[in-house]
Amino acid sequence: MKTGIFGGSFNPVHNGHIHLAETVKRELGLDRIFFVPSRISPHRSSDEYVSGEDRLEMLRIASSGREGLEVCDYELRSDRVSYSVYTVEHFRELYPDDELYLLVGSDMLLSFDKWYRFTEILENAALAVVSRQDGDMELLEKKAEELSQYGRIFISRTAPKMISSSIIREKIEKNSDLTCYLDENVVQYIRLKGLYCQNTLE
Repeated sequence: MKTGIFGGSFNPVHNGHIHLAETVKRELGLDRIFFVPSRISPHRSSDEYVSGEDRLEMLRIASSGREGLEVCDYELRSDRVSYSVYTVEHFRELYPDDELYLLVGSDMLLSFDKWYRFTEILENAALAVVSRQDGDMELLEKKAEELSQYGRIFISRTAPKMISSSIIREKIEKNSDLTCYLDENVVQYIRLKGLYCQNTLE
């Protein structure tokens, strides 16, 4: 089996996340990809996070009916910082015979050698990289070559789908149309629960 691991805050999950997952699944022939929402991200402040339960449920909604896309609450159940090395080790224990792939955006690849125990991540999983902005392919290829001494790295050639969760949160607060950014059922969930309104984040 080929298994993908896609971690992040998913605050909220948007069409760019789904695009990245389905692109990598298709290009690398993965059997499944697990979305793994973080509890305590090492890369960004969690001040604007809605609850883990809400982020998990939005992921379930967004991945529903999409073959091979699954959701895992491993990081949400942990009380430590959500370093990717722990998550990769968890999946390696669960699926010792699988080929593991860790999905990352291009911005994450460029700083990957600053990640906690990054060499151990690459010992257990290949990196699958999808560009998040136009014109960065040369930089990505250079970085991939630098890191290739530690493990396997695959770079997707698919055109980026540039969507920002922070901009989406701003649009939610302004009650803007979100249908081009989010699954319509995720939009309904956000509206029903009143998520990302200022009073829900205080």
